[in-house]
Amino acid sequence: MKRLVKIVAVVVLAIVVTGLAYGGKGYLDALADADQLRVRADALIADGRGGNGLGEGRLDDLLKVQDPAFRDHGGIDMSTPGAGVTTVTQSLAKRLAFENFRPGIGKIRQTGYALGLEARLSKDEIMALWLDTLEMGRGPDGWMTGFFNASQTIFGAPPAEIGRTEFLKLVAVMIAPGKYDLQGTDADLEERTARIARLTEGECAPLDNGDVWLEGCR
Repeated sequence: MKRLVKIVAVVVLAIVVTGLAYGGKGYLDALADADQLRVRADALIADGRGGNGLGEGRLDDLLKVQDPAFRDHGGIDMSTPGAGVTTVTQSLAKRLAFENFRPGIGKIRQTGYALGLEARLSKDEIMALWLDTLEMGRGPDGWMTGFFNASQTIFGAPPAEIGRTEFLKLVAVMIAPGKYDLQGTDADLEERTARIARLTEGECAPLDNGDVWLEGCR
């Protein structure tokens, strides 16, 4: 029995060490990538394609849905209602650090990379890169990437110049870009947009950390 316990302990220790090493590699990779990412982010911000370019109050509305504690956390948030298991920074890390992300152990490296981004880039830079890399669903010319690109493609104007409902539709799509249709009538998209409107207006709140579908705003 003691031998079995020792074997199990060694296996568990090996798993922990391997996980820490994999997460550490993600962190170091982010540090190595930081300079070029900063240049890219600063160019986006200068071009008005960062968070402040969304329009007055609209970054706040987006964050209420996607990552309420974004300005305060260091890349991880497992407690804020509605935040889910993936922060904005972790979401960005998944797209920057992987060609083909696979859940499970990939989450460890993703989190390490996110921590590295937080250590080297400003929140404004992280937001600009995130907005630029977002998957936004199907458009008239195929799959759309980037929040500003989707706004221009679907509504013919940048986010700061479209209506509130149109803006919230873009926010709504992000949770499942392959599911929702920005180009035509989509009852499911309209329902999610209505929930988001109630959330941003302070009429409801997520039930808990995992309530990313906003069941608390039915």
